[in-house]
Amino acid sequence: MNKIIMIKYGELTTKKANRNFFIKTLNDNIVKILKGYEVKIKKDRVRMYIEAEENILDEIKDKLTKVFGLHGIVICHQVHTNIEDISSKALELVQAEKGETFKIITKRADKSFPIPSMEFSHKIGGHILRNTDLKVDVHTPEIPLHIEIRKEGTFLYTNEIRGIGGYPVGIQGKGMLMLSGGIDSPVAGYLALKRGVTIECLYFESPPHTSVQAKNKVLKLAELLDAYAGNIKVHVVPFTKLQEEIFKNVPHDYMITIMRRMMYRIAESFAKKRKCKILINGESIGQVASQTLDSMRVINEVVSMPVIRPVSCMDKLEIIDLATKIGTYETSILPFEDCCTVFVPKHPVIHPSLEKAEEYEKSFDYEPILKETIANIETMTSLKSNTFEDLL
Repeated sequence: MNKIIMIKYGELTTKKANRNFFIKTLNDNIVKILKGYEVKIKKDRVRMYIEAEENILDEIKDKLTKVFGLHGIVICHQVHTNIEDISSKALELVQAEKGETFKIITKRADKSFPIPSMEFSHKIGGHILRNTDLKVDVHTPEIPLHIEIRKEGTFLYTNEIRGIGGYPVGIQGKGMLMLSGGIDSPVAGYLALKRGVTIECLYFESPPHTSVQAKNKVLKLAELLDAYAGNIKVHVVPFTKLQEEIFKNVPHDYMITIMRRMMYRIAESFAKKRKCKILINGESIGQVASQTLDSMRVINEVVSMPVIRPVSCMDKLEIIDLATKIGTYETSILPFEDCCTVFVPKHPVIHPSLEKAEEYEKSFDYEPILKETIANIETMTSLKSNTFEDLL
């Protein structure tokens, strides 16, 4: 008899022709996230099984809760498919749980097993009733005992942890996340990862107007996202020269519009170099001046690459709730300004004109500065060890 981890795929099972590719990608992601653990992984079209020493199963289970593509995670007991072994283990498991009511839920995936699911549930339930003081409750049992009869053996468990769902990271190709130090863009990155998009991050810094702490804050956010993906790269854009030129040459109400258009140009050019298919950002409709529909339209005009805005239709409280859930909120609210906030004018235009934006851009020669900026983008090789104390 073995205690192992069983994984349920969920949404992956709807993919038919691509199913094997999805499962292989999921397997590769799990191998990556469990690097350093001695495990044995087996998989088929509906389940994956992870064998390891019993004393590390809980650690492994916790890591799996951050892997996209998993519907359910259970630590279960595998027994031989015969009534004696199943009955014995079922009794042992319900006696180990706290509660006064139970229910048996049997799934007979192996149709060569001669007893139908409902009949087998009654048989095991009768055995438990004869040997305990427990009562049956088919609606809200305190102890739900699951029995899955499969070709590989029979698996019993009482507790299932819900996975975070989505698709395995990597099945959709790569996107470039425009990552700031705010609340929204890390959540956007998380949601893109959930749909199977591998991400790299682009951060615009503007020293001395922005601080080292602001940069470290973004690296910390990327590190937190990395727990859901693995091997996220952060590319740091030296934006000072271009931002100062905008400040000197563009009417202040249009500064944010022009700044964002420059950011988009840089992001698209660099994303293509990194073989990304899309840009991703944390824009939410109407949240700030540069995120009105008119602003988005004018800013978007400078790129042809698709721009994905995963939080665009969420309100701020919804975004905060998700940021708290994924562990980025406390870092995002640290008081270090990035380049999107230090040059904000008192009255930014909220309904910019494309013609005016193009006219103001002609007031200075930005092309050479763009090329210089892109050429000097720095890629960070390590995201580790940024604690709250390091940021202060």
